[in-house]
Amino acid sequence: MRTIRVVIGAQRLDLLEDDRVVKSYPISTSARGPGEQDGSEQTPRGLHAIVAKIGAGAPPYAVFESRRATGEVYTPELGRAHPERDWILSRILWLGGLEEGRNRGGRVDSERRYIYIHGTPEEERIGRPWSHGCIRMLNDDVIELFGRVGEGTEVEIIE
Repeated sequence: MRTIRVVIGAQRLDLLEDDRVVKSYPISTSARGPGEQDGSEQTPRGLHAIVAKIGAGAPPYAVFESRRATGEVYTPELGRAHPERDWILSRILWLGGLEEGRNRGGRVDSERRYIYIHGTPEEERIGRPWSHGCIRMLNDDVIELFGRVGEGTEVEIIE
């Protein structure tokens, strides 16, 4: 069985098969550290599952807003033209919390907080905390991971 483990302190995402690491990827979690509260812009901890996979077949660097492809493909010029955008690129793995009161329900609900694993244009910042709560990956890596996991895959986020 495949599962994912996100290690915030190591800025690493491990893909596991039968509890054995088969692939590790560098990531970027929240610049504000771990936390579950709505509006905190922190990365939530605990047991999650992938509730939706979005972007199958989209080109690398495809731009997503509100979980829909905009038709744009990110370029540095597009980034300079829209510096205020929080870019979500290539693929989205949308996470839902599985622990009531910790990351599910009320003001700690990861799914309602729109916590994703996704690609970023700021690939040079991967490996250190920099996101607004989501788990950012290199675009090629998130495309690869997307193809290796399914909806329902468990994702454990630990410090």
